[in-house]
Amino acid sequence: MKTMFEYNWMIRDQWFNWCQQVSNDELLRNRTGGIGGILETLFHIADVEYSWIQDLQGKPDFQEPFEKYNSLDQVIKLSESFHPIVEEFVNTWTDDMEDNILIPPWDLNRKYTYGEVLRHVIAHEIHHIGQLSVWARELDLKPVSANLIGKGLITIDLQH
Repeated sequence: MKTMFEYNWMIRDQWFNWCQQVSNDELLRNRTGGIGGILETLFHIADVEYSWIQDLQGKPDFQEPFEKYNSLDQVIKLSESFHPIVEEFVNTWTDDMEDNILIPPWDLNRKYTYGEVLRHVIAHEIHHIGQLSVWARELDLKPVSANLIGKGLITIDLQH
């Protein structure tokens, strides 16, 4: 699971770099098939990841609106501020946490396992990265590669 979080973080940073070539107006433009535009999607990715991890730790989630973070620099800073907290949780994950139960504070009638929540967070970001790729092509720009292979996240010893 840690590898998939590392993959998402790497790809997110590459998307932040990709965004440097696009005007703020284009980053804010509302797009079809998503929750808003490119920048709002990147905000949403960071928000959802952080909020779920906060929930798993019994801490309050992030509640601020996108409108307070409507520039690339602000979204990058927000994502960077969340990252150490999320990374610490991911790095301290153990298999015995897999079946712990989360009852989300916004819906006390639901129950999720911690493992289910972490897999949801991973899949959620990958889903939105696909949307960003489509929108990049609509702008006639090459999207960030979504390949996991060749990113150096998984290494093997070829001697054995």
